[in-house]
Amino acid sequence: MKQLITFLLAFIASAQALAGVKIEHWTAPSGAEVYFIETRVIPILDVQIDFAAGGAFVPAGKSGLAGLTRSLLEAGAGDMDEEKISGRVVDLGARLGGGVDSDRASLSLRTLSSRTEREGALDLMRTVLSAPTFPQSVLEREKGRSIAGIREAETRPDAIAGKRFAAAIYPGHPYGASATVDSVGAITREDLAAFHRRHYGAKGAVVSIIGDVSRVEAEAIAQRLTEALPAGGGNLVPPEVKKPLRGTIRIAHPAAQSHIHIGLPAIRRSDADYFPLLVGNYTLGGGGFVSRLMKEVREKRGYAYSVYSYFAPRKLEGPFEIGLQTKREQVPEALKVVDEVLTDYIAKGPTPQELAAAKKNMVDGLALRMDSNAKLLGYLSAIGFYGLPLTYLDEFPAKVKAVTAEQVKAAFARHVKAENLVTVIVAAD
Repeated sequence: MKQLITFLLAFIASAQALAGVKIEHWTAPSGAEVYFIETRVIPILDVQIDFAAGGAFVPAGKSGLAGLTRSLLEAGAGDMDEEKISGRVVDLGARLGGGVDSDRASLSLRTLSSRTEREGALDLMRTVLSAPTFPQSVLEREKGRSIAGIREAETRPDAIAGKRFAAAIYPGHPYGASATVDSVGAITREDLAAFHRRHYGAKGAVVSIIGDVSRVEAEAIAQRLTEALPAGGGNLVPPEVKKPLRGTIRIAHPAAQSHIHIGLPAIRRSDADYFPLLVGNYTLGGGGFVSRLMKEVREKRGYAYSVYSYFAPRKLEGPFEIGLQTKREQVPEALKVVDEVLTDYIAKGPTPQELAAAKKNMVDGLALRMDSNAKLLGYLSAIGFYGLPLTYLDEFPAKVKAVTAEQVKAAFARHVKAENLVTVIVAAD
């Protein structure tokens, strides 16, 4: 019976997704932007608040500040320490989550929509967001953990490659900065408090609400959660990205396999070329075993177990990357094949068969990518934070289907230019 109920709920949610999603939007009296989907399928409320408080907004020499500020929100707030906050979450049957990336920091809440549990959980979320205490003892503990993690990562070729690649394609830009032992060691409690005041304000905050509440209730929830936030925030944007010059960086390491990253800053989330690049990359390296890179590098030549490509749009130009691992002695041959595949794809684009397969996969998989409130919350928060149309989810299939091979070629030519491609090889001969 339990399995049947689970299946029916999933079926209903999936059917709802296919039928379209109604997104409502307004500005709260606090200044926060609110995005709301009402769904009565299950008695659950999901809330997420996003702030322009990612790594791109951290002062020079303080890399790691954004992550520490976000993680210590739940370490103490109001008159509660981290143990009391954790116990309160358990007592309410709720779940606090969220995270931080280059652009944004978020706090999310999942709770039952019944009044007692909902009210208690919302009170807790409000306190955590608006009145964090950033206890010194917890800060020192977390700095120690972070520093230990950094030192361990400095021994691993994959971690070294990721950091050096980001620094290489974003020279001098905060998108390319990574936390170091020195930068984390320099962070003080006052830094956390100042960063919170500056970046966790209601103005510029994006509140996403999905679940078993009405529009009127959602309006009250959004205002309640944001009215006590700091006066900071606003329309914060990272500094402009400058494209790097083509080049290769070789880093010594005793690993048996070389880790290779190839790419450049490519596309903003708001760019009109988003859909041509999204569809086109499926054929190039995003479609697994059906992608050209996988066929040419792995299947035909056995140079790598896995090879991939992706675009990661951000507020400003996010990276385009091709990644693979190969035996040290095979690096020249593997790079030659990757370059040939990429050059040919930019020049000719996908075949009609490849384009049709990419579109079918992306459209057919949409329902499964938004068949739960939790998955919808991810889309809703992105729509709000990046200023996408409220009709984005409804129009997604049509936008994908409308992409042509010529649009893919033109978009790749505009955003993936050979003169800006950087190659990083860790464990290079």
